[in-house]
This record gives sequence, C-alpha cells and structure tokens, in this order.
Amino acid sequence: QVQLVESGGGVVQPGGSLRLSCAASGFTFSLSVMRWYRQAPGKEREWVATISDDGTYTYYADSVKGRFTVSRDNAKNTVYLQMNSLRPEGTGVYYCKATVRGREYWGQGTQVTVSS
Repeated sequence: QVQLVESGGGVVQPGGSLRLSCAASGFTFSLSVMRWYRQAPGKEREWVATISDDGTYTYYADSVKGRFTVSRDNAKNTVYLQMNSLRPEGTGVYYCKATVRGREYWGQGTQVTVSS
C-alpha cells in the first residue's frame, strides 16, 4: 500500500534552517509529482511546494519562494524540503502528498516550530 513518512521536523529559532524528508513506498515514485503542504495551528492546510516526477520543475508558494527548496532522489524514493530563513509563521505540521492513479495520499506530518 502507499505509504509516505515525513521526518526532520523540530524546533528552530527564527532565521534557522531545517530539512524535511518524505520517504515513499508502495507506488512508482519516479512517475509521481510530489507536493509539500503545511498546516499552522487553527488554520487550513496550505500548499507549499511542488516538484515534477523527474525533478526538472519546481513550484513554490509566494510565502516561501527564495527561502525553501524542494528536491527529490528517485533512487531513494524520497522527496525533501530544505527550509532556510525560517519565520515564526512557518510553524505548523508539514505534510507530503502523492497523487497515485487519481487518489491522494498523505503522510502523517512532521511538526516544525519556529520560536525564539
């Protein structure tokens, strides 16, 4: 079955960096577009970044453009989100998502807290 497992979250000071990972299994990862989302406390889940199946194309929300970088390693079935210059509003649970044969799959999320 499809599984997505995020890791790498934690507590970081404003201006700091974190790298999130999402390990995928149960589907052909190298043929799947992958996306990152986040959900801040009390808010709806919002899209953060997208990467094409071969990593050629990436897209970002305006709020993270220039600070976050999405990448993937198809040999390891893993997608990454490098987050630099983190801000307090970046606090939340970060999720990766795969769409497989028209169905969406989500990981369990990883908590990121940006606080001094």
